[in-house]
Amino acid sequence: MNAPCPDQRGPLLGVCYYPEQWPEGVWPADAARMVALGLTRVRIGEFAWSAIEPEPGRFDWGWLDRAIAVLGGAGLQVIMSTPTAAPPRWLVDRYPDILPVGADGHVRKFGARRHYCFSSTRYRQEAARIATEVARRYGRNDHVVAWQIDNEYGDHDTIHSYSPAAQAAFRDWLAARYGTIGALNAAWGTSFWSMRYNGFDQIELPNQLVEEPSPTHLMDYLRFSSDQVVAFNRAQTEILRAHSPGRDITHNGMNQNTDYDHRALAADLDVMSWDAYPLGNLIHGRLPEADKARLLRTGDPDQPGFNNDLYRGVGRGRMWIMEQQPGPVNWAAQNQAPADGMVRLWTWAAYAHGCEMVAYFRWRQAPFAQEQYHTGMLLPDGTPDQAHDEVARVAAERALLPPLPPRGRAQVALVLDYPSRFALAVLPQAANFRPGHHALDWYAALRRLGVDLDIIGPGDDLAGYRLIVAPDLVIMPEDFVTRLAASGAKALFGPRSGSKTGDMHIPANLPPGPLQRLIDVKVLRSESLPDWHEERVLLGNRTLTARRWRETVTTGADVLATFAGDYRAGAPALVGNDRVRYLATLPAPEGLRAIMAGTLDWAGVAALPDLGDLRITRRGGLCFAFNFGPAPADAPAPEGARFLIGSRRIDSADLAIWQEAD
Repeated sequence: MNAPCPDQRGPLLGVCYYPEQWPEGVWPADAARMVALGLTRVRIGEFAWSAIEPEPGRFDWGWLDRAIAVLGGAGLQVIMSTPTAAPPRWLVDRYPDILPVGADGHVRKFGARRHYCFSSTRYRQEAARIATEVARRYGRNDHVVAWQIDNEYGDHDTIHSYSPAAQAAFRDWLAARYGTIGALNAAWGTSFWSMRYNGFDQIELPNQLVEEPSPTHLMDYLRFSSDQVVAFNRAQTEILRAHSPGRDITHNGMNQNTDYDHRALAADLDVMSWDAYPLGNLIHGRLPEADKARLLRTGDPDQPGFNNDLYRGVGRGRMWIMEQQPGPVNWAAQNQAPADGMVRLWTWAAYAHGCEMVAYFRWRQAPFAQEQYHTGMLLPDGTPDQAHDEVARVAAERALLPPLPPRGRAQVALVLDYPSRFALAVLPQAANFRPGHHALDWYAALRRLGVDLDIIGPGDDLAGYRLIVAPDLVIMPEDFVTRLAASGAKALFGPRSGSKTGDMHIPANLPPGPLQRLIDVKVLRSESLPDWHEERVLLGNRTLTARRWRETVTTGADVLATFAGDYRAGAPALVGNDRVRYLATLPAPEGLRAIMAGTLDWAGVAALPDLGDLRITRRGGLCFAFNFGPAPADAPAPEGARFLIGSRRIDSADLAIWQEAD
């Protein structure tokens, strides 16, 4: 694995380019314009398989050789891709069994992208073959500095396939996991509904059933599917390391997709990337319509930050944005334009959160095919669009900053556990229980109080944290509890914590299972509630509202907040001792901020008054402030602060960066 990048004055700037989609005569001018703009990196090739190998075994390298030579000759560093996200038509014709099968049992056909099954042995062979050919050709090319494997695992719901190949691979996976069919029957609880199996060859995939499958059956299928992605990715990393030593290897993840374990995937990579589309994610996101209306052209203030922190953690401190939204996109339910200044703001915010490189999707808007409405840095005729000028400004502003080290460890960590997310997908217990939204609510509550966070897994090092918050650690490892006890950190856990064993059973000592070693609390009943119902919670002299989930607990710990209302008034809602607190409901945002403010004070973490739509982030010796709101706001900078970019008064869609006085 390669070492982190050296100190930077700002993010490296890059762009996604598709030479196969444009006349060769425009390549030199495009490359020169990229360099003049301040871009230094360019990603190519992720969808180019049919152009590289137009027929089985016949390779056309000439155009790609020339494209890399033109880009590199202009001074650009190339991020080359393995083109396995879009297998060509001839490959599908030759091997139709590589196609994925949906949960409805229908084959998902050729005609777009991501049309392959991770469990297809044939496709794994073909993917390794094309990755080897590309790596041999360009692995030691002086212009190629990094590799992207495939593209956006999980996009278009493509992690889970129900093909014959997946069924065969799943049976093998289960045999390796359980050893005997008796062990599987015990774990799956097959005595329920007479589901007992006599051999692994009887087991089918958990789709098209009359009722829902055993939770452990479905949980194992989700684990298996994640492992298939990791194995598919690992095969290509091994090829690239053999043929292209010394180059960074990455993959580009997506917002709020937990269909596979990013940490397991990133263990084989040098740096983790993600694709940032804040406005589409606002439309499809967690906020109520009134907030979406206010933030229509700036986006959810916390969605980009959450993903920056998540992928930095997954990447062990190294994170890139491989695709940054430059304007309206094409794929959301509605596709609004960002406010002028937001592309610049998103870029600097990514850097503040530890990002090494921001690349924009794409250089020129395509006048044909599926993404015609997806803007680029240039219009289809080559005229600069708004993002072009904002990126030029970022490139110039970098000279105003001192070199900064990688992002340091925060005082607060939020735990995101992929098996726990699988568990909540298996047994949501409510159509409106959305763990991704709830975790982002917790993150937002802390960020509105001016707190920086790391996002970690339960297996990560806990040393140095004052506070650890875990909104949905459903499957709680015993080792995590042991290390938390030894860490000295205080911790806040959300409802459903420790509510399932690794086999998706209720713990023998009841939830929160292993956490009872650290706090005397036991969950006796859980209930999911409709959105139109509100629970009231008394916290000191304040009345808060909560929605969607409520637990009945018994405890010997201190009762810090209680439920009010007609049902079991006075029952504990928040309990705690000197090290651990347990929250038995989902407070609305204002109430959650109040709970977080008290939790930060309890943990000895300094906080600011509610920042509203302003966000503060620290990196090295600098403070960054970003205004996502519609009205100007003042930076909470101390007297004597030296502003390097911007000023104390921050307009909407603008930012400020300052150094505090010694």
